[in-house]
Amino acid sequence: MSTKVILDTDIGSDIDDAVCLAYLLAQPDCDLLGITTVTGEAVKRAQMASALCRLAGKRTPIYPGAENPLLIAQKQPKAQQAVALARWKHDSHFPMNEAVDFLRRAIRKHPGEITLLAIGPLTNIGLLFALDPEIPRLLKQIVLMGGVFTEGPDRGLLEWNAMLDPHATAIVYRAPVKVHRSIGLDVTLQVTMPADDVRARFAHKLLRPVLDFAEVWFKSADKITFHDPLAAATIFDPRICKFQRGAVTVELDNPDQRGRTLWQPGAPKGRHAVAVEVDPQRFFRHYFSVFH
Repeated sequence: MSTKVILDTDIGSDIDDAVCLAYLLAQPDCDLLGITTVTGEAVKRAQMASALCRLAGKRTPIYPGAENPLLIAQKQPKAQQAVALARWKHDSHFPMNEAVDFLRRAIRKHPGEITLLAIGPLTNIGLLFALDPEIPRLLKQIVLMGGVFTEGPDRGLLEWNAMLDPHATAIVYRAPVKVHRSIGLDVTLQVTMPADDVRARFAHKLLRPVLDFAEVWFKSADKITFHDPLAAATIFDPRICKFQRGAVTVELDNPDQRGRTLWQPGAPKGRHAVAVEVDPQRFFRHYFSVFH
């Protein structure tokens, strides 16, 4: 039986969101019920998502969502990769100011069935949970690409998605979701691919616009890190990552560390599961297996 998924994404900034959406559209076990976009230029982000959906032959509902964080200033105002949109057919008009309402309707229509995959700042999800506190209990699970849970020399204490709207991040981590999984920066940094390898392997029709968007990304980067696709892949092959249960709290009081995810492994009554290990080879085999 296919898995019902709703994707909340800031596609158009880091290229991995588009890499993730292409995977979901090609994944035969994914029933993608809808897409909501978040952060600056949400409509352009919706247009990018629609380009991939069109190419996949799917009329997936797409809703531009919140463009600004709940309480702090916007740090991600632009969808830079949207400059490539002119080369791909895409939708131009979307239902406006309905993203949170769509999420609420869909989850209430399918109680206990939907996996909410959030791979951007958590503004839309925070608004949803604040508006309707029963919604978290009606989800099958929430899967987040966000946070950083262990320290290391190649990463700081803050992760981009979690810090862009720290108050929304705190709302989401406090929510009583039955299954609450996070794949953090400390794990996703282990799944990367150099630009030349990306150009060689992204030959499937669904990956061609992604490669086009990626060329914008490659102007300032020499590789792709598969942050968001890794989070998505764990929905369909949980053995890609090893998870540990515990409790996550979010720092809000210290202005210099707002959005920091504080991890207590094995905490009594901890309801969060955090990825602590990844099998990169298994991930890449799984990811490319859906593109026939």
